[in-house]
Amino acid sequence: MPVTEGVVEVKYKDGWAQICDVGWTAKNTRVVCGMMGFPHEKKVNKNFYRRLERRAAENPSRSKGNVSTGGRQAPKAKAKAKSKQSSAGKKSTGGLYLERQKNHYHIHSVACMGTEVHLAACPLEFSKPNSTISCDGGMPVVVSCIPGPLFMQNTAFKKKLKTSNNVRLKGGAQPGEGRVEVLKDNEWGTVCDDRWNLQSASVVCRELGFGSAKEALTGARMGQGMGPIYMNEVKCVGQERSIWNCPFRNITSEDCKHSEDAAVRCNLPHMGLENTIRLTGGRTRYEGRVEVYGPDENGTETWGLICGETWTTKEAMVACRQLGLGYANQAVRETWYWDSSNITDMVMSGVKCTGSELALSQCQRHKAVSCQKSAAKFAAGVICSETASDLILNAPLVQQTVYIEDRPLHMLYCAAEEDCLSKSAAKANWPYGHRRLLRFSSQIENIGRADFKPKAGRHSWVWHACHGHYHSMDIFTHYDLLSSNGTKVAEGHKASFCLEDSDCQEGISKRYECANFGDQGITVGCWDLYRHDIDCQWIDISDVKPGNYILQIVINPNFEVAESDFTNNAMKCNCKYDGNRVWLHNCHNGDAFSEEAERRFEKYPGQLNNQIS
Repeated sequence: MPVTEGVVEVKYKDGWAQICDVGWTAKNTRVVCGMMGFPHEKKVNKNFYRRLERRAAENPSRSKGNVSTGGRQAPKAKAKAKSKQSSAGKKSTGGLYLERQKNHYHIHSVACMGTEVHLAACPLEFSKPNSTISCDGGMPVVVSCIPGPLFMQNTAFKKKLKTSNNVRLKGGAQPGEGRVEVLKDNEWGTVCDDRWNLQSASVVCRELGFGSAKEALTGARMGQGMGPIYMNEVKCVGQERSIWNCPFRNITSEDCKHSEDAAVRCNLPHMGLENTIRLTGGRTRYEGRVEVYGPDENGTETWGLICGETWTTKEAMVACRQLGLGYANQAVRETWYWDSSNITDMVMSGVKCTGSELALSQCQRHKAVSCQKSAAKFAAGVICSETASDLILNAPLVQQTVYIEDRPLHMLYCAAEEDCLSKSAAKANWPYGHRRLLRFSSQIENIGRADFKPKAGRHSWVWHACHGHYHSMDIFTHYDLLSSNGTKVAEGHKASFCLEDSDCQEGISKRYECANFGDQGITVGCWDLYRHDIDCQWIDISDVKPGNYILQIVINPNFEVAESDFTNNAMKCNCKYDGNRVWLHNCHNGDAFSEEAERRFEKYPGQLNNQIS
């Protein structure tokens, strides 16, 4: 829980100075709270602080030297007192008052409108040099802020503080940063960056439970979105409850492209989580063996290692987020080459994260450390990066290209070798007969900010003689046909691909190709196209009965390669199969629809006829 209440102090020369609270307004408090990462302010109990001031003045020896800094240092302001629930906080706040009694007030008047993103943007009246004027009739400014739901521990209060359900941030490494997306007609779309500024960005930040905006980013700095662009020239004043309440222009395709998607970085409350994790032994500050500060087996707080046995990309994502080092480029299970620390004891094992946590301490883990390979060389490590790739499947293309083919067995020897057919194919009378294949094209585009490159080095790629190229990833996609309750009705085909740039957006050059043992990957702004007529680009539905199903395609299903956003890796379609023909409809990426539309999709009863509106 962050510190939410305290005395406001501003950086002054080599120290800190106070603000006189005479004439202080709720609008001023709103600006300070926004700077400190809080979306809302509340009335503060000044009598509590007056009593502390009197107590500190009456008993100076008890309080002296106990100044405690409980807030986060912002460029111009700092909340510098513990919350009033803590007895230590009372003591330190009293000490703080005593320490400041001899100082003059640096600022005597503040007149914010409440829309500013920084106290420095408000009209301020400073004390004159060598002035001895005190704050007549007043006291130092104290503010109290309300944190957003993400930073609250009180679950009952959390429910009362609802954040927006029609605005979201995508593609950011930290909470409170990302590409701005808005919901309209049950489909998510982006915002164009024309006239995008800190006031509009702050409205988005506050409605999502963060403070005011630290940066209003333009030019798709958090990656390009997909689908519609709903807003252009957004002109928020700064007081609006939602970006939807701000004036904006509706978009046309000539106005804006996804290369102009707007993004934000919001002010966040200081949690101090980065103080309980560090990297050692790496060549740069972005890599190394992970060390965490926590209790050992005896309950003593100490630095220790994490068992690498269950360490995956998801855990590495959380570690890099906690460190403030961006995205996880790689999760490392053996770190013998980063052995530069005298820390050798494991203090954490069995770590299992969802990938969205703020710190490793919030992930599941063993109560008592249990690690088969407990030597330090098997401790977990990470390589972090400021940028990451982001793959997304072209859903409309799947829908447009689907068809059924009855392919003779004598043409499927290569596919059988690569395990592209269902198990019943092994019992067929080769080379006679055929297999029924559901075929479609896959176009996988990299809309992130870093190239998508296979984790395995070139030395470990597998040569496939049938197809005449190397496969750099064992499992790159899952192709599944599911019943309405999610059961697989056609055996999931795990496709291993040769990754290359088939084509790119205008102005971007191809960098990867499979031919001649070339480098494999997908460049930012390029896509890898697997046409419907390529071997293994199918699902074997020979054993599937006519009915209504769901076609699901998942890219990078094992999180083998790090991405900035995994929620858009799955694509689903409603599928009708009548025994001879097939129809796909409602094809969409996993996070493209609203929750309500997604529920309707899952409960879809199936087509009653072949007419698809």
